[in-house]
Amino acid sequence: MKNNLSNLKLKKIYYFLKFPRIIENKMLLLLRQGKLSKWFSGIGQEAIAVGSTFALNSDDMIFPMHRNLGVFTTRELDLEKLFSQLLGKKGGYTKGRDRTFHFGDLNNNIVGMISHLAAMLPVANGVALSYKLKKETKVALSFIGEGSTSEGDFHEAINLASVWNLPVIFLIENNGYGLSTPINEQYKCENLVDRAKGYGIVGELIDGNNVLEVYNVIKKYADKIRKKPQPVLIEAKTFRIRGHEEASGVKYVPKKMIEKWLKKDPIQLFEDLLLRDDVIDQKYIESIENKIEEKVSLCIDKCIDKSKNSSSESEEINDVYYPSNFKPIQSKSNSFISTRYVDAIKNSLYQKMEKDKSVIIMGQDIAEYGGVFKVTEGFVEKFGKDRVRNTPITESAAIGAAMGLSLRGFKPIIEMQFADFVSNGFNQIVNNLAKTHYRWGQPINVTLRLPTGAGIGGGPFHSQSTESWFFHVPGLKIVYPSNSYDAKGLLHTAIDDQNPVLFFEHKALYRSVKQDIPDDLYNLEFGKLNVVKEGNDITIITYGLGVEWAKEYAISSDYSIEILDLRTLMPIDLENILKSIMKTNKVLILHEDNVTGGIGAEISSMISENAFEYLDAPIIRLGSLNTPVPFSDNIEKEIYFPILKIDEKIKFLMNY
Repeated sequence: MKNNLSNLKLKKIYYFLKFPRIIENKMLLLLRQGKLSKWFSGIGQEAIAVGSTFALNSDDMIFPMHRNLGVFTTRELDLEKLFSQLLGKKGGYTKGRDRTFHFGDLNNNIVGMISHLAAMLPVANGVALSYKLKKETKVALSFIGEGSTSEGDFHEAINLASVWNLPVIFLIENNGYGLSTPINEQYKCENLVDRAKGYGIVGELIDGNNVLEVYNVIKKYADKIRKKPQPVLIEAKTFRIRGHEEASGVKYVPKKMIEKWLKKDPIQLFEDLLLRDDVIDQKYIESIENKIEEKVSLCIDKCIDKSKNSSSESEEINDVYYPSNFKPIQSKSNSFISTRYVDAIKNSLYQKMEKDKSVIIMGQDIAEYGGVFKVTEGFVEKFGKDRVRNTPITESAAIGAAMGLSLRGFKPIIEMQFADFVSNGFNQIVNNLAKTHYRWGQPINVTLRLPTGAGIGGGPFHSQSTESWFFHVPGLKIVYPSNSYDAKGLLHTAIDDQNPVLFFEHKALYRSVKQDIPDDLYNLEFGKLNVVKEGNDITIITYGLGVEWAKEYAISSDYSIEILDLRTLMPIDLENILKSIMKTNKVLILHEDNVTGGIGAEISSMISENAFEYLDAPIIRLGSLNTPVPFSDNIEKEIYFPILKIDEKIKFLMNY
């Protein structure tokens, strides 16, 4: 099955097929010598990685996994840098911070995997969507193992790709085992590709050990979907000759099965074909092997001799976030308009989309319907459905797609119907968005808008304060405005920030808070709190709805109360927190979230560590009851919320 491939092209395929096998044998030797800590072998599966990569154009994005060394070698990545990565050296793509193939190289159009394998499929969708939006005739290809097809991201990604007609190929490497679990315990259908029908897309089963079949099928579909974008599901049957990773072994695999598949070695099969057709001879084989061996050995020796990784606390910390590119934008307008909190957010989004065509909004019901809270009402008429895009109920797929768009220069915004639903996209946020810059230096410009908080009778699943869930995760920025002016300015900053931003919007403030704000665009710097009210007796540190509670209390209080509105929770303005504590010597940390495990606990620790000698009383935390949010209006406001306890806590502190 050579088709019309020239002998030169066949020889090139053979060269790329041999390359990863020779590297693998070297790595297994290093593993036995204790010079390598771990290795995930792709021996026996090279035809899939090499054939598919060879079938694509160099500017098509590929999302490989841990057995796809052939993708990297076929794309001809710098070998010294690649081996530095594989050996955990600083000269690698991740500076020794992540293992083997957990890295990306956009110069070669490769996106690095995370260990949650199905999570990369939604990201591939985002890249494929960028091709459609830019009217580029390109294709995205994402690998996945048969075991990972059981994960939710697999379903969400294929469904989204189908609905949006995206030019993406999902390639299942079915190698018989998910670690040690055989396929009969993984799924019931005869072939995984049969699932394509359920999504309304094309599917095809191929022999994953036949490199020409892989090449021809991938090329066939890639050529088709360049002209008419649509997703394709391909299942490549193959076998994992070695263990999940070398330490796990293959004792659970029947010997006869191994023997059967050894006879179907993809390199040997292709080599026999080329020998039979006089494309190559033994002399050529030896020359190719010697050439690759020499090249590989030279690079390995060079990398082995490199000194161990060195770093510092400051270097590690500084690489968690992409450096801030904040440039102050002052309002040039003399016109101030009385604006509700919800309208300030709407206004910021609208003006930013007018100015910057790379801004895209995605979410459930945000197009014609305008979103649950009508923030995007009228947007689709102005900006079109390419930029104001309804998603299915697929939080994880939508967030992953946003990451893919970001990799291609877009500034995507995801609207969660309610902050509570962000749990469905938790993995994408904390493992994909948050860690990408630290791992391989790629900025991720994604903004998640999260309508949050109680006080509207939403009950346990529409009222939660979820900001503390993410406060623990390095790489995320958390913004929580309490008023119209801050909401507009901080959202502008969030959209331009080259890091993932979680933008919390309190639902109870949407239509209850009004403020005169400029009618044009301006921004506000992250990490700068706002002194809402100056005072000398006590400091209340708060954010969100807590600011309104503090202001209301201070009006009728006999004490001189200083109110600090944090505005951004990460980065947090510790400097000005401490400055206030040093002045008042007493502090109440007030937030709507439950007390236990809340952000107030961390702020309390910061104060204790940095300003203990200035305190004249214990640090008091005040938050909502440690229960789920009740639905009943009177229970929510009279028992759950901490409002009624503010006076008690203030008096305790003042009388201490």
